[in-house]
Amino acid sequence: MLDRFAAAFENGDAQALAGLLRDDAVLEMPPFLTWFAGRETVRKFFATRIITAPGLFRMVPVAANGQQAFAAYQRAEDEDHDDEGVYRADAIAVPTLTANGIARIVTFLDPRLFTTFGLPAEITAA
Repeated sequence: MLDRFAAAFENGDAQALAGLLRDDAVLEMPPFLTWFAGRETVRKFFATRIITAPGLFRMVPVAANGQQAFAAYQRAEDEDHDDEGVYRADAIAVPTLTANGIARIVTFLDPRLFTTFGLPAEITAA
């Protein structure tokens, strides 16, 4: 399930992500107070705001608080990086798995956390 979670982000496939979520799935994004509840609400948010096209993200497996998580790197799109193969630290995503699918995704929107995991601020596409 975790491989499919990462692939959904990397492939820009919000529908595939939704297929992994429980009906009552919740998305939180600290430090923002906003959160989303329900498979379709979470899918819609990701489809319109986050995973809008293939190749925008690279997901690197990490462990956070004793569970599997992902360091999400987002493709750089600025004058400092003409090469679309550069990805910058964006967020740490921690999905909570159950027997019935993903119940919760907590996405920490703080690229400074990457140093805690010993990860670089930028990577290049392999």
